[in-house]
Amino acid sequence: MQHRTVHDVMTQEVVTARPDTPFKEIVALFHRNDITAIPVIDDQERPLGMVSEADLIRKEAVLPDPEGRTPGRWLEPQDRARAEAETAGGLMTSPAVTARATWSVPEAARAMDKHKVKRLPVVDEVGRLVGIVSRRDLLQVFLRHDAAIREEITHDVFGQTLWVAPGAVQVAVHEGVVTLTGRLPRKSLVPIAEQLCRAVDGVVAVHQSLDWTEDDTEVQLEHPHAYQAGRRQ
Repeated sequence: MQHRTVHDVMTQEVVTARPDTPFKEIVALFHRNDITAIPVIDDQERPLGMVSEADLIRKEAVLPDPEGRTPGRWLEPQDRARAEAETAGGLMTSPAVTARATWSVPEAARAMDKHKVKRLPVVDEVGRLVGIVSRRDLLQVFLRHDAAIREEITHDVFGQTLWVAPGAVQVAVHEGVVTLTGRLPRKSLVPIAEQLCRAVDGVVAVHQSLDWTEDDTEVQLEHPHAYQAGRRQ
């Protein structure tokens, strides 16, 4: 079993900005390339931060209304400075949260969730930008066909990992939802099989009604008195 990697789903041709890229040029880059954020890189192609539409819209949010009121007074000094910035260096959110191309899709998803970001610049071993991956890119795994998911579970999970006899477990997949029926040799394999199936790329959920031949989850302990009697003999 092997998860798809960030390299499999990332965009390799990345639109970027430099710290001195002007505000209006960033807006134009967004418009021309139909994107909503860009990495800001240094002279060595290393990401310094990200500029998104949210960073740009702040400039309009602090403008006075027709009555002359300035709703931006509530902004913290750092946010006010970013709202008034004229170049990418002042607008960007930094430092950049990055990913590696060798990460699995779940690893990248966990990083996005932890840092509350929508995209990750992808860097190589020395920190240079080699791509960018977004939430939409990571969701591509859920476009896998049911037949491909079923084949991976049947062959990789039950055949190559758990060494279950062919035909002992029936695997059905519909819209990414996996249903397992049949019999496993040991009861302890049931939760393991379910967990392995959940880990297959493209699986939305797993339902199982698996039976087992041997209950190996109950450990038989000798009665303490019998143990002590055995020691006295």
